[in-house]
Amino acid sequence: MKKLIFFPAILAGILLACQPSATPDSKEAENEIRQAETDFADMAVSQGVAAAFTHFADSNAVIKRGKDSLIYGKAGIAHYYAAPHFKNARVSWSPDFVSVSAGGDLGYTYGKYLWINTDSVGNTSQSTGIFHTVWKRQPDGSWRYVWD
Repeated sequence: MKKLIFFPAILAGILLACQPSATPDSKEAENEIRQAETDFADMAVSQGVAAAFTHFADSNAVIKRGKDSLIYGKAGIAHYYAAPHFKNARVSWSPDFVSVSAGGDLGYTYGKYLWINTDSVGNTSQSTGIFHTVWKRQPDGSWRYVWD
């Protein structure tokens, strides 16, 4: 009986020891992505949703909105957010989790968001949810989202 308990414990210890640990480079990339996400959210507050979603989009970014609607490319995203109902929209979010690929060129975040819409007569509506963003390191070292 002791052997049956001992073997799984040893196996679990070996498997845990084999888990890749975060390297200093991956931690630095995670911090860069977290900062990009924070800057993105701050710009949405200070300059508006359209400016932020356009600025932080990779040229080939795709966003999913509505019922499985996909908007392609930076120009498409700018056009989508140019709609009048986004002019008074506010959104806030913060990543709960950040991870980066072993190569350090891709990462993803997720967390909670709060979206507030104000209609033409001043009525507000709120929605909450979970966001998921995929980030890609650019040739200049900055991060832009490729999926949101």
